[in-house]
Amino acid sequence: MRVITGSARGRRLRAPEGVDVRPTTDKVKEAIFSIVQFDIEGSAVLDLFSGSGQMGIEAISRGAKSCIFVDSSRSSIDVIKENIVAAGFKNEATVMNSDSIGYLRMCRNVFDLAFLDPPYRKGLIEEALTLLEGHMSDRGIIVCEHEFGLELPEEFGKMQKYRTYKYGKIGVTVFKTVTTEE
Repeated sequence: MRVITGSARGRRLRAPEGVDVRPTTDKVKEAIFSIVQFDIEGSAVLDLFSGSGQMGIEAISRGAKSCIFVDSSRSSIDVIKENIVAAGFKNEATVMNSDSIGYLRMCRNVFDLAFLDPPYRKGLIEEALTLLEGHMSDRGIIVCEHEFGLELPEEFGKMQKYRTYKYGKIGVTVFKTVTTEE
């Protein structure tokens, strides 16, 4: 695993060990960042269910102003902290050892870009999307990585499905904030 481009380009990142961890492949990560490339600069990012932290670190490397990394696993948190230091992003990163749903319930932050990659087949993505909607800015984008075939709602609150992509057995669904002009 490595940082693909930006200020930390080429830096190797560690992944937590264990069967519960599915680091995003370089192919999928490159595709995701091609989709959001023009929306990263200066953005406030949330890396929810962050695992190794690679998505948030990639976003900072590409110009995001900050990222909050949230994961409930203590071993993942240790790896995320190590990866942030290795990439040189201590000042841009906040790491929260918390259940992701619980974090969203108590969170007061607003995000421009959010990455969700929860454990598959546990219903967490739908619950997280509903809670996250209220924390997204007017230019907000949510990128969900999930098992292909999972049907996510067309819209929820101010968020509307933009597109779903397929990469082998992995699906990536992107939601964007819909703003109504009066």
